[in-house]
Amino acid sequence: QVQLVESGGGWVQAGGSLRLSCAASGIILRSNTMGWYRQVPGKQRELVATISSGGITDYADSVKGRFTISTDNVKNTVYLQMNSLKPEDTAVYYCNADKGSYYRRDDWGQGTQVTVSS
Repeated sequence: QVQLVESGGGWVQAGGSLRLSCAASGIILRSNTMGWYRQVPGKQRELVATISSGGITDYADSVKGRFTISTDNVKNTVYLQMNSLKPEDTAVYYCNADKGSYYRRDDWGQGTQVTVSS
C-alpha cells in the first residue's frame, strides 16, 4: 500500500522560502514519475512540478525559476524547494505518483498547508 506523507509547510512572508518533503513507502520513487500538486479551496488541483524516474523535471509556468523538485533515493523522499514565494502560492500542497501510474493514490490525504503573506 502506497503511503505519501507531506510535511514542511507553514507561514512565510512574500519573498521567503520553504522546503516541502514527501516521505514515501510502498513505492520506489526512483522508478516512478512523481509530482507536487497544490489546491486552493474552490479551485481545481494544479500540477506544480514533476520529476521522472530519469530525473527529468518539469514545472508549471507560474513556478518556473522559483521552485525545484528533487528526490533522495536513500530516504525515498521527494522534495519541493520553494523560493521567492508569492501570496498566490498559498495553497495546500500534495505529492502523488504520475497520473496513470499504478501507484497513484486516490486518497490525496491532508497535504501540507503553505501560506504566504504579502
